[in-house]
This record gives sequence, structure tokens and C-alpha cells, in this order.
Amino acid sequence: MSAEVTLENVWIRFGDFVAARAVDINIRQGEFFSFLGPSGCGKTTLLRAVSGFLSPSEGRVLIGGKDMAGIGPNKRPTALIFQNLALFPLMTVWENITFALEVRGVSAARRRKRADELLELIALPGQGEKMVDELSGGQRQRVAIARALAAEPGVLLLDEPLSALDLKLRQHMRTELRDIQQRVGITFIYITHDQGEALTMSDNVAVMREGVIEQVADGNTIYDRPATAFVASFVGENNLLRGTVSAVSRAAVTVDTGLGAIRARAADSGGKGSLAVGDDAYVFIRPESLKFDEEKKMDNNISAQIHQQEFEGSFWQVFFSIKGSERKLKLSMVNDGSAMSHQPGQRVTLGFAPELAVATPAGPLAAE
Repeated sequence: MSAEVTLENVWIRFGDFVAARAVDINIRQGEFFSFLGPSGCGKTTLLRAVSGFLSPSEGRVLIGGKDMAGIGPNKRPTALIFQNLALFPLMTVWENITFALEVRGVSAARRRKRADELLELIALPGQGEKMVDELSGGQRQRVAIARALAAEPGVLLLDEPLSALDLKLRQHMRTELRDIQQRVGITFIYITHDQGEALTMSDNVAVMREGVIEQVADGNTIYDRPATAFVASFVGENNLLRGTVSAVSRAAVTVDTGLGAIRARAADSGGKGSLAVGDDAYVFIRPESLKFDEEKKMDNNISAQIHQQEFEGSFWQVFFSIKGSERKLKLSMVNDGSAMSHQPGQRVTLGFAPELAVATPAGPLAAE
């Protein structure tokens, strides 16, 4: 039975070091929820608190509305999949899958029936008699999922389970994982530093920095409407302009930058402070939001010189030098089969709509 998970004002300290700070999150029953952030931001620490391997220094963890204080990992309605999968090499696939049921004293016949059901679920029918080392990396990943599901947990916890797979297999397993989660309908809590994994699979994502939740939202909102400078710089690619707020209206804010006045949509900071005239601010523009605009039809225009072009098959990536900065602007455009009409060294005008740029208070940025 799927379960809701709630973290109420959770703090986790190791001596003077604070690994998680005032975390308040509600993860709905049956939701695929991801914690996303760089290494050391506290996401695995929170997963350990949910699983029972770590007790909060302050605050509460509730699963299915029940306070988990004093309840150990083996008594919680959770199952955990580790990065290294931890499959037993001397057991067959079906024995691996039903190990938890064997510990509970379930008969071999019932265990084998359950294993066959789960092998069908993970698209490995008839593979139960194989040994683990006879499987590919993706197949072992699916067996680890089946083993966790065999115990019928209310919540499945996944700690960067795809990190050891190659790129194409990781991308394939994203689809597999999401499909399995939707079929079984239980709550998945997923830990990753890979934004592609979080955005493609999750119903909601919590972006973390140094033990703090910067933003919680669905993938589209995280990408298109980042709440802070860190989220904007960590999730996806962005062009960054620095400046000072010179005007604020309901529709947009105006930021005076080294490239002129730029109008942008103000970030929804979630109560963390809004922009006012005189504030230091950052403006973020996605590479796909920049366009060539020689006739200056768009509200925002930037004069730039083409530095270089990179052809990636389905996309052209064009890099620009701008006045007063060593940073290069980047424009992404779909390859429509026509020849590139602009060449390195050429001076051009770039434009973008205010609603496709976001202005945030100046603050910490993700490491490049």
C-alpha cells in the first residue's frame, strides 16, 4: 500500500556541521519525488532519515501519517535500492528477488510465484533461474527494483541507482523506472545529481543546496520558473547577466546591465524576498530563448560578435563574445537542414522576450 511521506522541520547535525536545515516537505501518496542537488548538499542524508538509518537531530519524519521516531529500518514500510544494487552473486535471480520473503518464512512455492509476477513486471519473464552475473547492467538494475518491490513497501527509496550505467542505458532506464512506478503505484523517493533524471521522471523535484531546500516544484516549473539564482544556474544551461534593478512593475523588472537595460520576469522566490529598485540582481536567459534579431523586433536586444559555432546534428550551438565580459553567451537553435547564415567574427543583434528571461536576487550560484 502506497504511503505519504512528510518531513516536518527536519534538522540533521553532525557535531557543528548542519547536513539538513529546517526541511519541510510533503510527498504525496503514489508520487515520484526527487531530491536533486550537487554532491554533499544533504539529499542522501534526508533519504537515510526517511529509511530509518539516521535519526533527525530535530523535527519529525512521518510515513502514512505515523511518526517514525524510534522505529528502525526493518520496521518501516520502506525499501531501499543502493547505488551498488547489493545483489547476492551466489543466488539465482528469483532467489534474489524474494530474499525478504524467505526471511519472513514465506514458502518456496509462494516465493517463486511472486518472483514470476515481478519478473513479468520488469520485463524479464523466464529469467528467474539465471545467476546475477549472467545479466546486463540494465537487467541487474531491474532485478534490484523487483527485489525491493517483493517486500510490498509503501515507499521505495532509490539512492542514485543509475549512476553506474552508461549514458544510453541510463536514458533507457529512466523510462523503465517511471513506467514501473506508474504501474505499481507506490511512492518513489529518488536521489540524484543528474537533472535529466529528475526532470524526466519526477512528479515533483526538490532542489537542494548545502542542506537547504531551494525550491520544490514540478520539472517544468523548476526549469522555466526557477525561484533562486542557484536553481537557475544548476538546472539546465543559462546565460547570466549581472546588474542592478532600476524599475519594478507587475509585468516585469528592469535590470541595468553592462549590455544595457534588460526587462525580465521576476522570479517567484517563495517568500524568500522580492526584487526592489536598487537591488543587485541576476538575469538568466536560456540558450534556446535567444534569437537573431537584426531588425530589433524583440523587447530586449544585445549586441554581440559570433565567437564560434558547434554542430551537434539536431542542434547548432552558437557562442558570442560580448562587451566587458570574458563569459560567452550561448544560443541554441534547431537544425532545420538549411545552411547557417551567420559566420564567426560577424557582429549581430540578439533578442529575447522578457517572459523568457528570469531575474533573481543576486545570490549563490552552482559551481561551473
